[in-house]
Amino acid sequence: MVRKGGGPDGSAGAGDELSERLKKYQGRAATVGGVGRDLVNAPMIRHWCEAMGDTNPAYEGPDAVAPPTMLQAWTMSGLSGHADRPGRSGTYDELFGLLDGAGYTSVVATDCEQEYLHPLRPGDEITFDSMIESVSGRKTTKLGTGYFVTTRMDIRAGGELAGTHRFRILKYAPAHRSPKSTETAPGSSGSARTKSAEPKSRRPRPVINRDNAGFWEGVGRHRLLIQRCTACGTLRFPWLPGCGACGCPDWDTVESGGEGTVYSYVVMHHPPFPAFDPPYAVALVELAEGVRIVSNVVDVPYDEVRIGMPVRLAFRRYDADVELPVFRAAASVDRSGEGS
Repeated sequence: MVRKGGGPDGSAGAGDELSERLKKYQGRAATVGGVGRDLVNAPMIRHWCEAMGDTNPAYEGPDAVAPPTMLQAWTMSGLSGHADRPGRSGTYDELFGLLDGAGYTSVVATDCEQEYLHPLRPGDEITFDSMIESVSGRKTTKLGTGYFVTTRMDIRAGGELAGTHRFRILKYAPAHRSPKSTETAPGSSGSARTKSAEPKSRRPRPVINRDNAGFWEGVGRHRLLIQRCTACGTLRFPWLPGCGACGCPDWDTVESGGEGTVYSYVVMHHPPFPAFDPPYAVALVELAEGVRIVSNVVDVPYDEVRIGMPVRLAFRRYDADVELPVFRAAASVDRSGEGS
């Protein structure tokens, strides 16, 4: 039986009625004429660059600009919150109150998008307007059932549009977890382990956007593509809209040969995610080309992964829709005759 509509308590029609009420918030202003707490300033730029490890000379000296990714930082209210901020309406609080009252009490940030139109410089005063751009229909996710809310913020300096920031959250009612059964693991001499009664979940879907679509197209052809700046030749990974060395937005790609070494790694034990079988190794692999990629080291026991271990690229299909670049110990690849 397929049930249509319904709120988190399963009441028929509640979801449809709530969706109609939520849709009325689309296009409503959340902030009008907001003012940044501080002018764009060199100390904040310096702290940001130190935290990010960004040594681009464009962010220093008398002609410095602010890193574009700081766009939202200039609008933040700090620890005191938004209560005393000019221009803020009650729209966002009303929307959240409506969702909370309907049982969608949990929230998780899902993604953000930024568009940069004009560089910010020390001394610029920041103003901004924000609005509820969209509220989705009721969606069911692994976390639970809820609604995606997208907020758009237009950020200005000296009255000129400097950039746009879109932020998307999921407001949801947590899914009920199925009971877990206890069984004896083979070869464990009677020791117990827990196993979910549910079938294994699917891997999370990669978020594909205009900045990284080319990378995923390459993965689909079993090619690991690295961006290369056409102005200074610097290679970069992960994919970004511009060069961190010279700022040039133009690029082409080179294909990795697939050779690398484990630069660092962690072993994931907790929290357990439904689509993964902990413990497992997550490695930062330094490719022979000089860039680094985060991926799994597979087909080798997690406790045998070591810094400096030679690895080689492979592609592993996890389900009909997801195939990912992973790495195998180079020795095991040589023995099996498998490669990328």
